Amino acid sequence: MSENISTVILSKESRFKELLSMYLKEYGGFEVLEDFADDSDLYNTLSSLPKSFLIANMQDKSFDNLISRISSDCPNCKILAVTENPTVEFIINVMRLGAKDVISSPVIKSEFFDILKKVKNQLNCDYQKVNKCRMITIFSNKGGIGKTSVATNLALELARTTKENVALIDLNFQLGDITTFLDLKPSFNISYMLKNLDKINKDFLLNTLEKYKNTSLYVLADPPYFKQADDISAKQVSKLFDILKDSFSYIVVDTDASFGDKTITALDNADLLFLVTCINLPALRNCQRCLDLFEKLGYSSEKVQVLVNRYMENDEIKAEDAEKVLNKDIYWKIPNNYFTMMAAINKGVPVSEINPASNVAQSYKELAIYVSDSIHRHELIKKYTNNTFNSIDNILKG
Repeated sequence: MSENISTVILSKESRFKELLSMYLKEYGGFEVLEDFADDSDLYNTLSSLPKSFLIANMQDKSFDNLISRISSDCPNCKILAVTENPTVEFIINVMRLGAKDVISSPVIKSEFFDILKKVKNQLNCDYQKVNKCRMITIFSNKGGIGKTSVATNLALELARTTKENVALIDLNFQLGDITTFLDLKPSFNISYMLKNLDKINKDFLLNTLEKYKNTSLYVLADPPYFKQADDISAKQVSKLFDILKDSFSYIVVDTDASFGDKTITALDNADLLFLVTCINLPALRNCQRCLDLFEKLGYSSEKVQVLVNRYMENDEIKAEDAEKVLNKDIYWKIPNNYFTMMAAINKGVPVSEINPASNVAQSYKELAIYVSDSIHRHELIKKYTNNTFNSIDNILKG
């Protein structure tokens, strides 16, 4: 039998606290903690707990910083935001702060009980059994576009944002750079892993893959010798992906620039395929060819998304012009910040460790948030508002 989940109701309204405390007692399995000396006491208490639940009455914006800090430092604390007016802007803002669920006030008991059931399942690990892994493949058939930077920084921000296990796979068997970008010297590489497919389970993976510092990002490096790459088959790579999907919530794959069988395997298996380009004529021409090929391969327009790297607002070719040429909307634009990016690459660290306040670091953080919870966020927005998905995307990216 699971222990009660320690719960904090963050509100300055006594009636709000009384009502939710009554609902929690009726539902069972939750223990409300009270009488905190101040915000630091509350934070320290939640930090010390193996699992917890925070319900925040968001009528008071003074809670924003505390919620953001708790979300960042307490990965096993689930956060529910309550508000009288769950607008699009509100939902996006609280999910950026770290809340994964939103409910309107006055709180309806049946809706609140649905949230409690979900939180209970998540914190007691039942949720992980049905949690579908999302695989994101990063591709460009033109070198020098920056796809390895995209793969590395996106994977790290996914790990930091979701607090879930993320696998970063270097599938560029000839010229892989992920270990250089993260300054890692792994003991094992993908060649070793593929030779031991029959031994692989979750414990094996988490103990064998190289973990990046104190994050939940695990890196599987490319083989150090070209000959090892020749011995790897597309069938082995496909089986490896199937095994990884049972152990990781997200898989990010950095491919080479060719259309070899192993790259096609990574493209086929992707739930989301980022086609990386820059806004210049040669890059756009290559991007257009790739889009035509992906259509022939039967990939859906939702699966294949265009990501522009090194974007500059004052470019001679505008984003709108590129969309007309490609006949496809641009999914995301990573801003050009040459000096910050080069400093990160030369030091072998993610860009957020060079300058977390930079425009490029913020863009990767927002992209990770958008990728990780886009489906759930859209469901919430559809539930509480009449806004179209296009306006949602414009608000988020604006």
